[in-house]
Amino acid sequence: MSEDRPRTAPAERFAAEHLVFDLHGEAAALEAEQTPKPHGHRQKTLFKNSGRTVAIFILDAGASLAEHATSGIVTVQAIEGELEVTAGGTVYPLRPGMLLVMAPGVRHDVRAASRTVFLLQVSLVTKPPIPQNP
Repeated sequence: MSEDRPRTAPAERFAAEHLVFDLHGEAAALEAEQTPKPHGHRQKTLFKNSGRTVAIFILDAGASLAEHATSGIVTVQAIEGELEVTAGGTVYPLRPGMLLVMAPGVRHDVRAASRTVFLLQVSLVTKPPIPQNP
């Protein structure tokens, strides 16, 4: 870390053979950063490798992430507070301990009903899914 960079560079953070995270501790450290908080949210990528991304987000009450989609499987796990995820037109209220899983390409957005901490995981799809027998 340096005065210009409040966090260890990603290449160094992701280089370990195994990692363990205290998600409440990560959220507290993220909240304590002195960098600007654009659009009422802050995020930190905890791990990224081989098409897999794990990130922690903090959203202020009322903040949101605009509708978008990704080519990977997405999970949103509420850690603190309450958030709403609209996925494919359905609204899912998430409280701590709840997990939402979305298929690749599903358009979704996120809104914080209160100050919210959540874990986002994206696993990019590298092969087409195997068809299920009818």
